[in-house]
Amino acid sequence: MKRIAGILSLFLLFTACGKQENFVPDFPVNFSAPLTDPNISRLSTPGGAVSFNNYGVAGIIIYRRADNQYVAYDRCSTVNPEQKNAIVLDDPALTATDPVSGAKYSLYDGSPVKAPAKTSLKRYNAYVAGNTLYVKN
Repeated sequence: MKRIAGILSLFLLFTACGKQENFVPDFPVNFSAPLTDPNISRLSTPGGAVSFNNYGVAGIIIYRRADNQYVAYDRCSTVNPEQKNAIVLDDPALTATDPVSGAKYSLYDGSPVKAPAKTSLKRYNAYVAGNTLYVKN
């Protein structure tokens, strides 16, 4: 019984102390723009996407889904996030790609669609209040 408890303890120790891979750190995001702003005009129709630098870890991407919901992600690739590689929008804007690793992500839900990505993009809260689009965490 002691041997089983010892093995179980060692197993828990090694799994609990493992390095968490593909972790994009928390970073404050406070973006807002009127829906009439020309910088976000691509969001006027479903399937549109825009990206901005100087927000989050490597910038943000905002996407308008077919159900007219807005979603926002950090542009930091989840492949080697310590490098802070910014993903770029593909054309058409259904996916975004990490130009360094080749990883590809769905803009609908941020999930990885091409290796070596294994982890979804870091998501931020995106919502419209009045005539203004907000992205916050």
